[in-house]
Amino acid sequence: MLDGKVNLEEFIGHLTAERHFSNHTISAYRNDINQFHRWLQARPVIRNWGDVKRTDVQDYLLHLKGSEERAYAPATQARKIAAIKSFFHFLSADEQLVQDPTTDLVSPRVQKYWPKAITIQQVNALLEHTSRNHSPEGQRDHAMLELLYATGVRVSELVNLDLEHISSEGQHLRCIGKGRKERLVPIHERAMAAVCSYIEQARPKLLRDKEERALFLNHRGHRLTRQGFWLILKSYSAAAQVDGITPHTLRHSFATHMLNGGTDLRKVQEWLGHSSISTTQIYTQLNTERLHQAYDSAHPRAYITAQEAVQ
Repeated sequence: MLDGKVNLEEFIGHLTAERHFSNHTISAYRNDINQFHRWLQARPVIRNWGDVKRTDVQDYLLHLKGSEERAYAPATQARKIAAIKSFFHFLSADEQLVQDPTTDLVSPRVQKYWPKAITIQQVNALLEHTSRNHSPEGQRDHAMLELLYATGVRVSELVNLDLEHISSEGQHLRCIGKGRKERLVPIHERAMAAVCSYIEQARPKLLRDKEERALFLNHRGHRLTRQGFWLILKSYSAAAQVDGITPHTLRHSFATHMLNGGTDLRKVQEWLGHSSISTTQIYTQLNTERLHQAYDSAHPRAYITAQEAVQ
């Protein structure tokens, strides 16, 4: 029977200390390797990771694809295979394997992802609903959503903020992003007012331990989680009748609306914490596509062409 706990913990330590993966990614990779490990248990000839062959990994990939009713989404398949490839590459580099069975293994093709933004009117409707709740939790929620839309930070970055990460004097936040890279992001006056109001009036009512430094607290006085934020967002989006919102929607909306307003692409890249400008350029490509759609629907010649197609 394959016992891979020691190797897995060494790998997790490598991801944490050397590759600086986020806690969310590390948790996902741990689950992915454990799932692969459980699947391998049914193969008695495999007693250590060195016994795993390329055909075993290929069979596992077929298992992930499964039937139409049971298949994992292509993006999930790709992540699980990426975790396995990274794991075997680590073992090989650490000379725990003679040969890496995942060398040149082709990952599942993932459909191109286009970020979805909501309109400025929808953002205003969402924030209007949060501003009506004057309870400590309501003030917290309003501050969180104002801050998300004001800065474009990731939800994981938002919930990991501590009190010292907010500068009311300079009106900016110090954000620790992917790879533990630090960046400063400006906060506009309205969002800063909501955050300061929460800190002064609402946070003390949620606080249980005076040593707690987390900025946003749940009803137990602990740091709010990503899952907790997601439930809060779903509740307000339903009340405001704004459909299709995910935890990253306000981040995407921030980027889209800032670029539409004429903000320099490099500045938006810096604020979002993108390591590559090509990632930020997705938003400009998305805006160009929408402009073409608006042009085609409004131009008289496009209308005539559509009428001819119907006839």
